Amino acid sequence: MEQSSSHASGPQKAANGGIIHTAKSRRASLIAAIFLMATSAIGPGFITQTATFTSKLGAAFAFGILASILIDFVVQLNIWRIVTLTRMRASDIANAAIPGSGYVLAVLVIIGGLFFNIGNIGGTGLGLNALFGLDVKWGGAISALISIGIFLSKRAGVAVDRFIVSAGVMMIALTVYVAYVSSPPLGEALRQTILPDTINFATITTIVGGTVGGYITYSGAHRLLDRGMVGVENLSAVNRAALTGIAATGLMRYVLFLAILGVIASGVVIDVSGKGANPAAQAFQAAAGNLGLRLFGLIFWAAAVTSVIGAAYTSVSFLTIFKQDMSEHARNLATVVFIAFSLLCFVLMTTTPAAMLVFVGGLNGLILPIGLTIFIYAGWARSDLMGGYHYPRWLLILGALTCALTWYMAANSVGPIFALLSK
Repeated sequence: MEQSSSHASGPQKAANGGIIHTAKSRRASLIAAIFLMATSAIGPGFITQTATFTSKLGAAFAFGILASILIDFVVQLNIWRIVTLTRMRASDIANAAIPGSGYVLAVLVIIGGLFFNIGNIGGTGLGLNALFGLDVKWGGAISALISIGIFLSKRAGVAVDRFIVSAGVMMIALTVYVAYVSSPPLGEALRQTILPDTINFATITTIVGGTVGGYITYSGAHRLLDRGMVGVENLSAVNRAALTGIAATGLMRYVLFLAILGVIASGVVIDVSGKGANPAAQAFQAAAGNLGLRLFGLIFWAAAVTSVIGAAYTSVSFLTIFKQDMSEHARNLATVVFIAFSLLCFVLMTTTPAAMLVFVGGLNGLILPIGLTIFIYAGWARSDLMGGYHYPRWLLILGALTCALTWYMAANSVGPIFALLSK
């Protein structure tokens, strides 16, 4: 009996070990997807936009933050759920739902991702400039090469996940510190979160685009797809991950807003239009002196370089609509080319990095309603793509209302958003 028991324990231990390994792998995949979405949503564009709009609108910008969080909630829950259930990339879902629309969506996301990445590389340059006094163009070039090195590594997938999680944790901790130091007027901020003195649709469209527009919408969902977190059996875990990611990014957005509002409320005037102006850097320096400037540099660089990786990774994932059998190695090489081309555009462009970072948020805010419309239609009319799964109608109704709102905001914001390029 003892011998029999001993022999039985070997396979059992192996099975238990396999279960534990699978659980750890699933948890790591979910955490990576959460942070990829979060660091993409809290990139240099969002930080610059927050500083720019808070300096213009003051506490009233809190309403824009709230609107972006609510829209984020509806968009991400629908996108993550549909990608998980269909086991397909966004462009493939679009093509299956409305033939030909997947190619349109892919082109729009890739173009939006390219513009975003030009701004992201500019953001890395601004970060290293604040941190070390390095020229912005050189800082962008060095950071782009670091991102390329990550994708050229033998274990690119693991390297991307670990880098993004580490940088994300650091960003959150440092921003909370600066918000504490700046002592913002919390009562006024909370009041105007619900009852703003003014509502600016171009501002809301830009901040929504900078946090959930364009490629950002699909970053976490595509990461889960690549990690095999698909099907009804993983749906509850995916929903929890989406909600956790939305909560984390929402909290981070509000804390960052409070940090800058504290500076504005103290009477500091931030230059948002001068050539080479870096509004967020001015706010952090005013809040915590030279230490604040260095902390800003570190936060901004981490936000920017993770966004470079996220924008390139997600944009290239849409190329598979044109070449279905594209291998992971080929995608990594395409990602390297995408980053290199973004760097070239950044070096040659004349628009200031800060203005570009605000513009790309607006551009991606214009792209958002197109993809969301396709996904909501798929949820309503193509349950066959999800194996007959009965999609929650309340979530689709919220999605349809959000979709209509994003179309309305986009229609009212086209002119002001493209005017940013002239700055």
